[in-house]
Amino acid sequence: MTRQAMPTMLLLLLLCVTGVRGSTEADSELTELTSNGFIKVLDSGRAAFIYFGDAVSPILALFLKQLEKSVEVLEDYGVLVAKVNCAKEQVPTYCTIEKVLKKVYLFRGGVVLRSFTTDTVFDENAIVAHVLFALLFNEVKYVQTPAELQNIEKAVKGRADVVLARVQALGTAEHRAVMEAAFVYGAEYQFVLTTGGMVLQHMGVEESSKLTAGLWFLHCKLVSRRSEPCRHSALKKPLSTVQIYTFLKLMSAPLLMEVSADPADVKTVHNHLQCPVLFLFTQRETLVLDRSTAESVAWRLRGEAGVVLVHRDHPGVNVPAGHNVAYRLPAEGSRVKYLTLQDVEGVVRLFTEGDRVGEEEEEEEEEEEEEEEHWSVLDILDDEVSESVYRDRSVNLESHLVPALTAQTFSTAVAAAGHTVVLFYHSWDAVSMAFMQSYLEVASMMQDVVDVSLARVNCGDWTEVCTNQNASQIPTVTLFSPGDRPRRYNGMLGTESLHSFIRLSRMPAPLHLSSEDEAESFLRGDLSHSLTPHTPVLVLGLFNSRLEPGSIVFQEACLALRGELVTGIFAEPQASQWAQQYTASLPALILSRTPNSLIHTLPLLSSSTEEVVSIVRRAALHPLPELTVLNLPSYLELGRPLLILFVDRDDSESVHARQELSTLQDRGQLDHYMPCWIHLARTPAGRAVLESLLGSVPQLPALVLSQLGSEGEVFLFAAQQPLLAETVQRWLSRVQSREEEPSGVLSDEQWGPPVPLFDFLAVMDEAVPGFAAQRTEEEEEEEEEGERADPDPVPESSPPVSTARPPQRSDLPKHTHTEL
Repeated sequence: MTRQAMPTMLLLLLLCVTGVRGSTEADSELTELTSNGFIKVLDSGRAAFIYFGDAVSPILALFLKQLEKSVEVLEDYGVLVAKVNCAKEQVPTYCTIEKVLKKVYLFRGGVVLRSFTTDTVFDENAIVAHVLFALLFNEVKYVQTPAELQNIEKAVKGRADVVLARVQALGTAEHRAVMEAAFVYGAEYQFVLTTGGMVLQHMGVEESSKLTAGLWFLHCKLVSRRSEPCRHSALKKPLSTVQIYTFLKLMSAPLLMEVSADPADVKTVHNHLQCPVLFLFTQRETLVLDRSTAESVAWRLRGEAGVVLVHRDHPGVNVPAGHNVAYRLPAEGSRVKYLTLQDVEGVVRLFTEGDRVGEEEEEEEEEEEEEEEHWSVLDILDDEVSESVYRDRSVNLESHLVPALTAQTFSTAVAAAGHTVVLFYHSWDAVSMAFMQSYLEVASMMQDVVDVSLARVNCGDWTEVCTNQNASQIPTVTLFSPGDRPRRYNGMLGTESLHSFIRLSRMPAPLHLSSEDEAESFLRGDLSHSLTPHTPVLVLGLFNSRLEPGSIVFQEACLALRGELVTGIFAEPQASQWAQQYTASLPALILSRTPNSLIHTLPLLSSSTEEVVSIVRRAALHPLPELTVLNLPSYLELGRPLLILFVDRDDSESVHARQELSTLQDRGQLDHYMPCWIHLARTPAGRAVLESLLGSVPQLPALVLSQLGSEGEVFLFAAQQPLLAETVQRWLSRVQSREEEPSGVLSDEQWGPPVPLFDFLAVMDEAVPGFAAQRTEEEEEEEEEGERADPDPVPESSPPVSTARPPQRSDLPKHTHTEL
């Protein structure tokens, strides 16, 4: 049965199916099935897309509206779209599954081909695209790397042509257009789909990140040798069903037509497809060369214009003398225009760059725009921080919240009771002034805290104060507390990080616990309830005695960690027995992860403070963190390959994907990786990261493995595979055994300023040559000796020495071809 006949036959079959009734809504086109009707649909063997539900929420009402829109479209492809009301009809298996309202099933031949969440098939385009893609799964190949595409080319050479489509994500309007074309032309062409950027680079696309959708026709059918590459033609118009249909019709049209008629009388298939026609002229003496040139032009313009070679020396052809090219636009009634061009490139530019009429005016406008861009660049500062400070220079900062200290007031201020936070800055430093806004925000947040005050010192005015406090890096924040050594803040220069540091620094480090009840209360967070948002874990050290060496080292480590975490110590005789309930042997660490008080224990065998600090910091890291701009450096320091799950919403599919990764983490199968996830809606920078890794944004959620080694390879988990713990583990094994092809490579591109740095010394040298040159003592001595020797100056009349090459004759002969 042909695909063209399928809709008619299946429609007749639909009329014969019993047990099917219309929806209760008079205007609804969505078929509602009974239990018997559902069984008969399965027995019929036809494809059916069925939603099972027992209630309608506002969100599901929107989905059902989109499902209803897809009824007529999918019916043309022989797919029945229906629903089952589980409140009325109890269909075994499908009406008893939990969260039944979130699933839609695609059946064929009584078998479930695939199930979809309503978040995936959210509109008409997504429904049609995903259903057809699932039905054509064995016919439409999905590739991620150039190697996979080349394997398909080798397999079809000499037998079929390839249609390669690139879509930004599955379920889009472009994906639907490709699938509809594949359903009609799948028996004639080999369709291939990709969402990756490496395939685009293989096809010659320079800026793959800017191309959201594209289509190429690979001419493999005429290739006889396996080593010969397949030529390709690109669709230069937006990806839609009509444009793909037109493009494929043009690909089946003859490459070159030869006629002995007047151009105005020539009719080709290109006229019906609204495509321009190019006429090239030849004569008997130069026919072979002209035909070769015309074929070359036709290949370059394939899909954009038809090419016709006209024999001008035929009696019936009337071509104005002196013209070698003509064209006719697709508009109805368009006349043939004759031109005289000097080379082939001029012919191609007629269609690749548009009509050349008015070109000089356009060039003048472009020159003016370039000049404006040149001067606008000079207004861009060479640093984004500097630019932001300059942009916000008119914003009035509430500096009264942070008093300015001087050499006379500094000692008195930091010796006062409570905690004093001091910012050492330069008023002319862009980073200092950018951080000043965050610093003032923290001061506003801490106004009601009695024992904390914030102040500032301008190191440009009070250099000796900053020198005495060893504030060599600007800006620097230091916390002063009576009886304690000053503590330097080493976190991110942001509001939240600094606020957490000050809050946590007010807590004793460590908290000394004397009973089992206090230890339990500490792990539950009762002793530090207000600090829960500021610390990821609570760290408790267990020892038999406070005087044993391990206990002393741990307490020193707690002082070093003050401001980062809440720490406690339980060093009593009963600690050993109490620790048995956590299967811990002393000395040990117990970590309680907030806010759910998840307990994790590990032995503490290190003998130095630095080792204990390192152990605690690593243990405090979340096993499956959400990466943000603030915490990324902490996880990069681990030096492990990043296994990143990219999501853009908190739907059931994304949550399930994280749960599968957590399962692998609990089994210890991800110990060699750093599993994490990025929410693109909360961290927009993650989208740029994803594009830099793969060249484009694939269907989400997307699992990416980024190797941080010298090779910098990036691997993408196949979107058509279910994201389950077992499939992910097998995929990682294939990556380790080099069975998977990388989907991208980390660029080693160096990031520099947007514009060149301003060279002040060069400006000085322009005014007084050599004034700002940096010279060594030896050069200065040589110059003094040269002046004492007083060599004869070069006469002003000496002729200049020319280094230019004399004019030479070109080695390339002019193109003496008669026509082109």
